[in-house]
Amino acid sequence: MIACRYVASTPGWMGRCQEGLANSPTLRSLRRKIFRHIPFPVLASDVRDVLYANWLVPVEAVASLVPPEIELTDIDGTALLTVLSYRHHHFGPALAGPLRVLFPSPLQSNWRLYVRAVRGRTPPRPTVLFIRNIFDQPLYAVGTRLFSDALPSLLAGRFKHQREAGTWETTIDDASGAGDIVLVAEECDRPALPQSFASFASDWAEAIRRICLQDAAIAHVGDIGRLARGDIDLPIDPVTARPLHVLRYEPGPSLRNWGATAEPFCFGIPAVRFRVLGEQLI
Repeated sequence: MIACRYVASTPGWMGRCQEGLANSPTLRSLRRKIFRHIPFPVLASDVRDVLYANWLVPVEAVASLVPPEIELTDIDGTALLTVLSYRHHHFGPALAGPLRVLFPSPLQSNWRLYVRAVRGRTPPRPTVLFIRNIFDQPLYAVGTRLFSDALPSLLAGRFKHQREAGTWETTIDDASGAGDIVLVAEECDRPALPQSFASFASDWAEAIRRICLQDAAIAHVGDIGRLARGDIDLPIDPVTARPLHVLRYEPGPSLRNWGATAEPFCFGIPAVRFRVLGEQLI
């Protein structure tokens, strides 16, 4: 499993302050005690420009990322790996209502595998395993460390994500040095499922549904050796998916180590409303 110690991209006292807060076991313990007695504050965002990049990688290549309680969905000896990057639009408490416009709109990238079973049982909802989460703003990267077990995030040294004139682009330089990726793709007319994904889905539409329609995410909580589950509402309409043709792909060290060296199967979702409904240790 990946070590998820927070590393600040900002030098000097500000970076040391971020790292002190994000990596503090005392603050994590205090937050867990408090959240046992208060409801989880539902979070909301109007997400835009979701770029999905997908690979089928050897199961053994990602085995070290998987907690022993988790069994991945196995597709003929491969596991589905997805990196999705997107722009939030005013990511904050749903309770704020129209005042949510006061909250920033960070960039975020989720790196995930797909779960078949947890402790030998099929999850009640489609579930993914988070192996890396990256933000471009310290407020959210540090904030997730302080207030969440299911979304332990890293801060990017550089994070560019944009959609312009039918071209989608993501560039991430992870401050930890492992989560780098450069991906540029352009919209194309006809959706087509790559031959390498024939064992995963029968056609484009089925693949989009299986990849997108996930209702929960699990993360390993290293300091206490447990799992945390976050419940989400991401009502993507698969019909809105836009097929993308890869123009440029440069994998960083982690992606190469996991076997994600070939061009990914990509598509884009222009917009979707997103909510984090709650989380709990399991």
